[in-house]
Amino acid sequence: MRVVPGLALSDRAVLVTGAASGIGRALAARLVEDGARVLAVDLEPDPDGPGEGFAADLTTRDGNRAAVEEAVDRFGTLDAVVANAGFQHVAPVAEFPEERWDALVSLLLTSPFLLAKYAWSALAASGDGRFVAVASVHGLVASPFKAAYVASKHGVLGLVKVLALEGADVGITATAICPGFVRTPLVEAQITDQAKAHGLPERRVLEEVILAPHAVKRLLEPEEVADAAAFLLGPSGRSFTGAPVVMDLGWSAR
Repeated sequence: MRVVPGLALSDRAVLVTGAASGIGRALAARLVEDGARVLAVDLEPDPDGPGEGFAADLTTRDGNRAAVEEAVDRFGTLDAVVANAGFQHVAPVAEFPEERWDALVSLLLTSPFLLAKYAWSALAASGDGRFVAVASVHGLVASPFKAAYVASKHGVLGLVKVLALEGADVGITATAICPGFVRTPLVEAQITDQAKAHGLPERRVLEEVILAPHAVKRLLEPEEVADAAAFLLGPSGRSFTGAPVVMDLGWSAR
């Protein structure tokens, strides 16, 4: 699946959200390596990170609009959007804080919609616009204690289907990458909450909770997700639209 670095995305303008760490940072680095011009958006961008940093609060309409406008202003065009930003909260439904539900849905579902809405004319003008959402296997299956995350990721897959249908006549494709658990700060931060929710010591959470649904008992690496995104954004990804690209180490085969 790996595309030759430095050739596939030469001079393409790409907006990547959640780019300061984890999957987003690996994505930005891979796309820069492949020749893309990348606006790396985060609440607090890493000044030493890959791409050109831009600060935006993507839980707000103004933040999403500003990110798209900044990309177009800096690059003069916008060829692709990668909606990756996210966070997690682990709690039973009866105890799930309502404000955390609101924040998760805003960032994981409403932000991808707003990015697509605000970027639509620029992506169409590109002639080969791409929209990629980093969803999750939780867009296909569910786990306990993650109501807002699972609901949002299911919604993102529905959004991508609509974008694919509406984009077909204007040269825009839309896909969603659905990885299993990836070695990121987001996953590492869940261990304490998962231990509490499941009544387990933290040392047992990785094997007995996090990796339990994986047929292959390992975490994915951020670079593996970045490779998939580079493929979807490159020349060989033009036929992928309206469907999830699943890389879950056998989770959803059960």
